[in-house]
Amino acid sequence: MEIQIRAVTQKDRSTVAGLLSELWGSEIIVSRGKVYHAANLPGFLAWVDGQIKGMITYHIENDQCEIVTLDSMLENFGIGSALVDSVVQKARTAGCRRVWLITTNDNIHAIRFYQRRGFDMAALHRNAIEESRKIKPQIPLKGLDDIPIRHEIEFELCL
Repeated sequence: MEIQIRAVTQKDRSTVAGLLSELWGSEIIVSRGKVYHAANLPGFLAWVDGQIKGMITYHIENDQCEIVTLDSMLENFGIGSALVDSVVQKARTAGCRRVWLITTNDNIHAIRFYQRRGFDMAALHRNAIEESRKIKPQIPLKGLDDIPIRHEIEFELCL
């Protein structure tokens, strides 16, 4: 299986918005109290056999790059890793000192995924999801494995 990674273009915006709504409940993403309209962010798409099988969005501000969303529709084929690598490369080129992201306490799969790729836990933001739900009420009370979603976990990769 060949994975092709390419940058999101203006022509992809409606497709990206649709995927975000389907996968995240909305194209609005809340991270550390900041609201992103993720369909408008830069990102990369992973294509396999002419179909989108993965997507990542990010935001660069000053010398930091935040991964805002990451989705792989085919697990364990290297799609997520290839997308993260593309953002890390972009961050290095932009002179960033770190790549960081937020995941929630229920997302054990993401916690494992990022640690295996060299990211380290940088902070635990206790009960942060309560504030996020005020902005984005679509955030469910329970997540993966029926775990209550309460906290934001910040991961970072220092460059």
